[in-house]
Amino acid sequence: MTRLITIVLLLLCFQVNAQNFRRNGQLAPEDGDLAIQYYQEGDYEKAAVIFEKLFASPNNEGYFDIYFNTLLKLKKYDIAEKIVKKQIKQSPQTEIYEIALGKLFQEKGDVSAANKIFSETIGKLPKDEFRIRMLANNFYRFENYDYAIQTFKQGRKLLGDDKAFAFELLNIYRFKKDKAMLMQEYLDILPSSPQLLPQAEAVLSMIFEDKNDYLTFQTGILKKIQKEPDVEIYIQLLTWNYIQQQEYEMALRQLIAFDKRTKADGETLFNAIYTFVDNGAYETAIKAYEYLLTKGKENQYYLPSKIEMLNTKYSIQTKGKYNIADLDLLAKDYQTLIDENGKNRNTLFAIKKWVNLQAYYLNHPSKAETALENAIKIPGLNAPEIGQLKLDLGDIYILTNQPWEAFLVFEQVSKQFEGQPIGNEARYKSAKLSFYQGNFEYSNGQCLILKAATSQLIANDALNLSLLISDNIQTPNDSSALKMYADAELLLFRNLPRQAIQKLDSISIAFPQNSLADAVMMSKAKILIKSDEYQKAADIYKKVIEAFKDGIWTDDALFTLGDIYEKKLNDIPQAKIYFQKLITDYPGSMFSAEARKRFRNLRGDGI
Repeated sequence: MTRLITIVLLLLCFQVNAQNFRRNGQLAPEDGDLAIQYYQEGDYEKAAVIFEKLFASPNNEGYFDIYFNTLLKLKKYDIAEKIVKKQIKQSPQTEIYEIALGKLFQEKGDVSAANKIFSETIGKLPKDEFRIRMLANNFYRFENYDYAIQTFKQGRKLLGDDKAFAFELLNIYRFKKDKAMLMQEYLDILPSSPQLLPQAEAVLSMIFEDKNDYLTFQTGILKKIQKEPDVEIYIQLLTWNYIQQQEYEMALRQLIAFDKRTKADGETLFNAIYTFVDNGAYETAIKAYEYLLTKGKENQYYLPSKIEMLNTKYSIQTKGKYNIADLDLLAKDYQTLIDENGKNRNTLFAIKKWVNLQAYYLNHPSKAETALENAIKIPGLNAPEIGQLKLDLGDIYILTNQPWEAFLVFEQVSKQFEGQPIGNEARYKSAKLSFYQGNFEYSNGQCLILKAATSQLIANDALNLSLLISDNIQTPNDSSALKMYADAELLLFRNLPRQAIQKLDSISIAFPQNSLADAVMMSKAKILIKSDEYQKAADIYKKVIEAFKDGIWTDDALFTLGDIYEKKLNDIPQAKIYFQKLITDYPGSMFSAEARKRFRNLRGDGI
């Protein structure tokens, strides 16, 4: 805030009509710059000498603020009082001088005299929005925030609008960290300004310090709901408040109660479920979908709920240590959905999920292969959809030990969609297949082409693979170690993490002097993430950062660490540390732009 006041003072000074030049001892514009520099450095005596001369010059009232503040810093109250009273006499309608006089009394310790001036100034306010705003801004300039608030509140009475000046009041309450008033203002303004909900959630999450703050806010929301039970924004706010406390079941209870009370069609609840999913509250999300299904097939959210419920179950059951029986039932549910709605473009997502279950979890890759070959023939699919199905089919060919068939499919799609994202993905899959097979030279050649890909993710993956190959084929031992690493990567692709870890661990035994330590650690961390062992994964990423500052994976490790701490371990300070380190130490990384955006969001910029 001090910086803001200084900027305001600087702007005022630059608006001054400083036409004099340094001739025959007269003042020049650079004298103002020098005085401001003295002020900023705390050398108020030198600053005051120059400001006195500048302020005495004709048409230089713009220096009043900074000269007056300089005198207050020096406790030269008599001089300050003399000049401010002179300004009041010359410009009795200009309220800034009245406020300055009150500020002077405050500094001298005469609080009652100051308050009298401030109160009388506010009491004289006309029913004029511009004048109200101007007076409040003048109080703000002299850091009298409480009186700026009083001005806006008096303005609301004068204008007969209890929602007026909401943005200004929110900003002041936020700056003062007045949690109680900030909560109340948001509660009052949100029904008429629902677009402010994301801002309210972001700001409150930043200033709330513990569970007590959320409980206090919860009480305020519930009081509003009692008075206005059908206002949807309060339900959304209460849901968010419960989610911040990880009380997902309570949030769901409120949403269902609101849906029943208002006899709604389920829209509010359906939209809220995505928040449960994003926060990993999958079981709560499934209960919510099950409730929506009770509304019957005629309800517009019946089929979307059924679809999303299956997809949520997929997210739960394919993570960590999965249960074959549960996945088999899930595959049957997808098959039922396909049977009920037919094989068409609308059920393509279900076909792909069913295929993934069969291929990577239920050990039926041949069934998956047949299903994809049939899916490609579904009428009405566009070229990119068919191309993506072919890429999925190529992956299945790798599982069914048909590498040549996979290679042909990848090459076909790569040529058909040359230079497009799907074409680049196909080329990268071809490069990875060659890598698995130990054909490192060809794989590296494909990666070098992809370094210029428009898709940053593909370009980065290709660059990393190219560097990995280039750094580890210098000697026969290096190439042999890299082939073991490629075998481990293929095991990961086949969703065989235990075997992959065994292979990764055996590399250092077979080749003690290998240079793949960072790549091995990154692969292990990815396996741990898939198993929801986030802290263990974070510990490995930290070792990569510490031991391989110039490695090809370090920026990846930093970004993933920030992401884990933000989204999985709920440690925002740590997330900011790693995002900032990425921005500072690796500005050329493809993750840098996203890290900067995430860091600024966590810091609260633009809120």
